[in-house]
Amino acid sequence: MAQHIRDIMTSRLVTVEPQASVTAVAQKMRDEDIGIVLVTEGDEVRGLVSDRDLVVRSLAEGGDQGERTAASACSGDLFTVGPDDDVVQAVRLMREHSVRRVPVVDHGHLVGIVSIGDLAIEGDPESALGDISAARPNE
Repeated sequence: MAQHIRDIMTSRLVTVEPQASVTAVAQKMRDEDIGIVLVTEGDEVRGLVSDRDLVVRSLAEGGDQGERTAASACSGDLFTVGPDDDVVQAVRLMREHSVRRVPVVDHGHLVGIVSIGDLAIEGDPESALGDISAARPNE
């Protein structure tokens, strides 16, 4: 099993500014075939918006989705790990805070993201979660 976050993290990141509309966020998710977009201001990560956040914090509230911002749909508290942190640190944060993805920050700069799927693939690729996480997405 990998010892450090850098060994399993995803470094291909999709970001938006806090004032981006939730419609733009959803379109990025669709176009990039991803379930999470990081909200950044300059080099600093301000939050993240998951596909579930869009449903619970935006769509369910109704109103003009073109006027709602990424900042309004962000998950609350943001927990991060460093690329040299032990994988166990990410697991602990995910369990403790019931989150599925944790941004990876190196000296204040966003460098990646680690997900529960990344951990499952690394830990036991033959497990149900590891198998699902490694599969190609539905078209």
